[in-house]
Amino acid sequence: MRKLILVLIIFIGATACKTNPFTGQKVLNFYGNKQIFPMAFAQYDQFLTENAVVTNTAESKMITRVGQRISSAAERWLTANGYPGYLKDYKWEYNLVKDETVNAWCMPGGKIVFYTGILPITQQETGVAVVMGHEVAHALADHGAQRMSAGTLQQLGAVAGNVAIKDPQKRNMFNQAYGLGSTLGIMLPFSRSHETEADRIGLQIMAIAGYNPDEGAELWKRMKAKSGGQAPPEFMSTHPSNDTRISNLTQWAPLAKKEAAKFGVTSFQ
Repeated sequence: MRKLILVLIIFIGATACKTNPFTGQKVLNFYGNKQIFPMAFAQYDQFLTENAVVTNTAESKMITRVGQRISSAAERWLTANGYPGYLKDYKWEYNLVKDETVNAWCMPGGKIVFYTGILPITQQETGVAVVMGHEVAHALADHGAQRMSAGTLQQLGAVAGNVAIKDPQKRNMFNQAYGLGSTLGIMLPFSRSHETEADRIGLQIMAIAGYNPDEGAELWKRMKAKSGGQAPPEFMSTHPSNDTRISNLTQWAPLAKKEAAKFGVTSFQ
């Protein structure tokens, strides 16, 4: 049993890879679109039935308009860079939900929600585009499936350890060390890398959509002011610190403009 679990972990890690079109790198992902998208779509639909969706307002229409522009820009980039049809299984949807939480999120396959609580931070359409680009990027890079894949390997590692260690006291020590170590040393850095990647990709595609990528750093300055310095230390968080994001986005904005210029976009909203 122990050898079987270890062989399974090694096999999955070695074979379950997919190429990220934006980086060209192989990433861990053994949940295909046909497997994960229907689950995500069903969960999204259920969420909408249980929450107050805002419709037919200027703000809700803006959310949809920005989402459509950015997802179209993403398709242009993917087609131009050798990935035509990459988005064929995606079912883009953009909804505004009445909730004071300062947040937005995206499920696999392109199902996006903005909470009304984030709109005072975004302030205007270009600010919405910063957040939308980030969320669309999560969908494009299959971050949801990657997190599920990493979580599965984390669970298999725990099972393997518990099978291998016979002494109950040593097993308890292993579980405590493994839980803390795998979370702080693997899962949280993995999540932060996704957030950083989504910031970079999102800035690029929002620029191709005609939105000014300089707004990225400005939005995160407002986020920092809103938080009042209450964020946890970066190494204990799923997200990079506000200062890290501001620095990154400032450096990446000129690169995003150069990428947009390849598509004939040289002026920005």
